[in-house]
Parts: sequence; structure tokens; C-alpha cells
Amino acid sequence: MSGVSRQRGFTLVEMMIAVTISLLIMVAVLTLYLNLRRTGDDMAQTNALIENGRFAVGLLQEDIAHAGFWNGYVPQFDDLTAVDPPADYPQGLPPVCSAFSTWTQQDRTNSVGIVVQTFSGVPAGCAGVVTNLANNSDVLVVRHADTCSPGMGNCDALAAGKVYFQASFCDTDVVPSSGANPFVLDTGGFTLHLRDCNTSAELRKFVVDLYYVRDYAVTAGDGIPTLMRSTFDLSGGATPANALQPAVPLIEGIEAFRVELGVDSLSKTGAALDYQVSPDWDDPAARVTVKNRGDGSPDGSFVHCGAGSCTVNELANVVEARLYILARARTQTAGYSSDKTYALGGSTLGPFTDGYKRHLFTSSATLVNVSRRRQTP
Repeated sequence: MSGVSRQRGFTLVEMMIAVTISLLIMVAVLTLYLNLRRTGDDMAQTNALIENGRFAVGLLQEDIAHAGFWNGYVPQFDDLTAVDPPADYPQGLPPVCSAFSTWTQQDRTNSVGIVVQTFSGVPAGCAGVVTNLANNSDVLVVRHADTCSPGMGNCDALAAGKVYFQASFCDTDVVPSSGANPFVLDTGGFTLHLRDCNTSAELRKFVVDLYYVRDYAVTAGDGIPTLMRSTFDLSGGATPANALQPAVPLIEGIEAFRVELGVDSLSKTGAALDYQVSPDWDDPAARVTVKNRGDGSPDGSFVHCGAGSCTVNELANVVEARLYILARARTQTAGYSSDKTYALGGSTLGPFTDGYKRHLFTSSATLVNVSRRRQTP
């Protein structure tokens, strides 16, 4: 009789051991996956935080670099070729949020002479534009002519009713109450010429940008601080009026920014500035060093403007801005805690215990158009 073949399976104990080992492997793989996903999410948040901060710095630097660009026009008080006492030195702070129809000629002169302003609170009359201002955040205003010709590149075509800047390069042009170097800042009446005194001078759109940080992004209370910008233009209402428009979101995750201003308050010889008289050269023939005009470099400590802004003399002589931008992740990181503090110039923020990662960006921006025209060999 042939032998009987015996079949054997897994015992209950072996099955339990196999299931246990499989579960342990699955737990390890799942843990690895979750850790990788958490690390990936954390890296993505960190990258977005850094990218947003750098974007904000670059955006503000670029606009500040354009401040005081008037398409070749140089205010008389900064014109080192002038022989007469300047008639266009700012006599007061320029309007920020008021409608252009209310501006006087002096307001327009002040706006061309003061091209950067900062505030540590909502500027007077701007409550309808600067809404939900985040704590510890400044308001920055930048003025210049558009950097491209109307209808060219990204520039809008000429449009009736908008405010444009036109400068004269012809000695025979006369514009009442606008100083020895005339310009027109208006919605019409553009009669100035180039050096040939026959060709009409180009119009450039008048640009005013106001930046601030709002304490939400899309919906009030969403908790995502956002860099905002309001621009000067025609309103969309039934009665158009040139003024700063409602602000629009630019970059989410910007929690605060602070601006300190470098003021050119001394001449190359170390003397105080005096704009009530004509330029005083140490050697009128060589014209190398002017004793009563700025040299284009900041002097002394950088200043931070309070809620009422800085003085006229400080703002008319700003040649550099120091930027402090605190960027924050959009979402919290589980288990994250930090005892870091962040120095935004003379202000310190933190430590924060809310689980959000943050990074402080610091940079400087030169007002090229103001600084360069003051420099001498």
C-alpha cells in the first residue's frame, strides 16, 4: 500500500504572528508616509513664506526706486544748474487720499517735491482706503510719473479725465504759480514744449501707490495678513474723481512692515541745507562742491515717521528707505513653537506662540532719482 501524502497549513499562532508583522510593517510605512508628507508640507510652507517675503521686498524696492521720476524734469530746488533761489520747495505735506479736484497748485508742487511718505497709522482722510490696518505695520506712499509712455508696453492709453504730468524743457514756456521750471499736473491744459519750443512735451500718467498690511486676506476674520496696495486713478462711481482707489490684495502672509527713512540733511561739506537761496558753490567756476545742497547720501540715523508723518524738510530730502518685512506662513505647523523675536528697526515683535513660522526680511532701497541728481564729482 502506497504512502499517504499529508498536507499542512499555517497554524493559528503562525497566522497571528504573520498578521502582527504585516501590521507593524504597515504602521511603519504609514508613519514614514505621514512624516514625508508633513515634511513636504512644511517645506512648501517655508518656501512659500520665503518667496512671499522676497516678492514683497522686491515690489517695494522697485516702486521706491522710481519715486521722484518726472520724465527728465528736475524740481528747481534740486537743480544744481539753477541760478535763482528755488520757487518750488515744498511748503507743506502733499495730499494723500483727497480727491484731485480739491488740490491747490501748492498741493501739486508739494506732491512733486515730496515723493515718499510713511505713516505709523492711518493717514488723515484715508479711513475709507486703509481699512483693517494690521498692528505694528506702517503705511507707505510713493509718487512718480509713469515709467512708460501712454499706450506703450503695459501703460494705459491716454484717457480723458485722468491726471497726467507734463514738464517744460523750453525757456519761453510760462505756467503761472508753478515756479521757474514749469510743469503741469492736471487733467488738461497741457501746453508745454520740448527744448525746441515747438514740439509738445510728452504726457506721463501721475502715479501714487499706497501700501499697507491688512489683517485679513479675503474675508474679514480669516486671519491671513496681506500686503495691500491702493493706486491713484479715476473712481468707478457716477461722478468720476481722481483719488486713491480701494486697496487690492497683493501678497498673502505679510504680517507687518516698517519703513525707516534716510534723510540727506547735510551738504558734501557738512553744512546745513538752505533752499531759500540759490546754490552756493565753493568754486563758482569749477562747480565741484555745492555748500548748501544735499549730496545724495543719508546723514545720521534713519528716521521713523509717526502717525502724523515726518516734517516737510525731512520728507523733501529722503534719499533712501530701509525696509523691514515680517512674513508669516499661511497655516500653523503642528507642534511648532519658537522664542524668537524680530527687530523691525526700533520696534521688536514676538516671541509668538501661535504655531506659525515667520521670517524677517530687511533691505534698503535708494530713491535713485532724488539721490543721483544731488551727487557731484
